[in-house]
Amino acid sequence: MEAFWISLIVIFVAELGDKSQLMALTFASRFRPLPVLAGITLATAIVHLLSVALGGFLGDTLPTTAISIAAGIAFLGFALWTLRGDELTADEARKAQRATKSVLIAVTVAFFLSELGDKTMLATITLATQHGWLATWIGSTVGMVAADALAIVVGRLLGTHLPEKFIKYGASAAFATFGVILIAEAIL
Repeated sequence: MEAFWISLIVIFVAELGDKSQLMALTFASRFRPLPVLAGITLATAIVHLLSVALGGFLGDTLPTTAISIAAGIAFLGFALWTLRGDELTADEARKAQRATKSVLIAVTVAFFLSELGDKTMLATITLATQHGWLATWIGSTVGMVAADALAIVVGRLLGTHLPEKFIKYGASAAFATFGVILIAEAIL
């Protein structure tokens, strides 16, 4: 259960203010929330399954201390990445606006492609190097879907009046904290 909860919390925080959340808002402003959430869930489950497979392989082949230090440095990098912010490109926004044939397919493909190489994918790989793959996969998937569901609900209720700076700084501080803890545990 520890791996599940750690993954859920870390990925939930990582997703706050991410471009995937912006895509979720864009899709939800045009389509019913349920098919949008179903597409997000499907894409996330696939990407995070690939992520934990890679992370599990790396975790089995590399020394634990090296993994912990690398993971800590990665989380400090995620903190900086979060501070920098994430925005939808004009092309991504156009794709989200044009999707009309099958909402589920459009959302699934858009989210799958946007998550490849994204910080949530990299964070899931990092978590899977240290925890069991199944709990990490389920926790990271639930964390991301929950964050995107929150974005959909809040976005529909509040429109564009989201406290973006608060979310950005809070998520960045959480990543920095996880990074420092991982490095300290490896060294001490």
